[in-house]
Amino acid sequence: MIQIKDLCIQFSEFSLKNINLNINKHEFFILLGPTGSGKTLLVESIAGILPITSGKIMINNHDMTFAPPEKRNVGIVYQDYALFPHMTVMENIQYGLTYHKQSADDMQRIHNLMTKTGILKLSNRKISTLSGGEKQRIALIRALAVNPSILLLDEPLSSLDPEFRDDIQKQLKILHKNTGTTFLMVTHNFAEALFLGDQGAVLNNGIIEQCGPVETLFKAPQTPFVARFMGFKNIFEATIDNKVAKTDNFELEINNPEVSGRKFICFRGEDIQIVPKYPNTIQCNTILGKIVAIIDRGPYCDLSVVVNESLFHVIITKSELINHNFGIEKIIYLFIPKQAIHTLSVDKTY
Repeated sequence: MIQIKDLCIQFSEFSLKNINLNINKHEFFILLGPTGSGKTLLVESIAGILPITSGKIMINNHDMTFAPPEKRNVGIVYQDYALFPHMTVMENIQYGLTYHKQSADDMQRIHNLMTKTGILKLSNRKISTLSGGEKQRIALIRALAVNPSILLLDEPLSSLDPEFRDDIQKQLKILHKNTGTTFLMVTHNFAEALFLGDQGAVLNNGIIEQCGPVETLFKAPQTPFVARFMGFKNIFEATIDNKVAKTDNFELEINNPEVSGRKFICFRGEDIQIVPKYPNTIQCNTILGKIVAIIDRGPYCDLSVVVNESLFHVIITKSELINHNFGIEKIIYLFIPKQAIHTLSVDKTY
């Protein structure tokens, strides 16, 4: 469906470097990365809005590298909706058909989409009278009105209130299922990515750090940058030999026998188990630490635990904190399961 080969874009002082992506037909692809990593540049290059420096963009097996936007059969939705305030809802939606010969099928498709998203009753309303959630649904239907093979979504939910955001997420899921359109969505929201996405990629400073199933990006990062971006707070440089990761302050056994040499290891705070008292039998990967800080986050708590001179971030439930009377300066044992430890290569931008 979408094949991007060695794509490079020089834009002012920023550049996208050697981007290679394959997005399959009817896939919901998620593009992740921090602000300024190049996500919007990549989306706009696919849409034909932004000229590229080198490389190739293939859409449906056709070379669209230099094709104008109207020839690509691509729709795009921005976070600010980009609706015309002087037009009615129906006029906005039909505007997408301005450069297409309208047919009965087009009007029936629009009618069906408006019915499924609950905006048919708003047909004659002015844009200025609508809520953010209603405006976003209209922007989606306008982009889909021309029956694009690809729909590009640039942070479409970021400006919405939580109640509207949840509703539009569900609408996107339904629209993706029912239209047969390939979706490529830019987002910072991990919950959105996991709920909506099939495959994804993480951009860092114009370079793709990792591609794969969205769930794998979250559970098995491959570089320290991806691990940090996906919420891993326990990331340590280590020397790995014979399934043992050694740092200056602790040693942990890992599951992967094929990894060796200087690497990084990481694990999530919620995967660390606390042993409040001295265990009868010291298990592998059980290490002594001292609580130095506690942050109350409502139903759960963040604990900062010092192991020699290394700082561990541990997440526990509020009830666990209370039941074991954990407090500052408390000495505890941490158990890190081998299967929770991931080995990482060096970031690609290093």
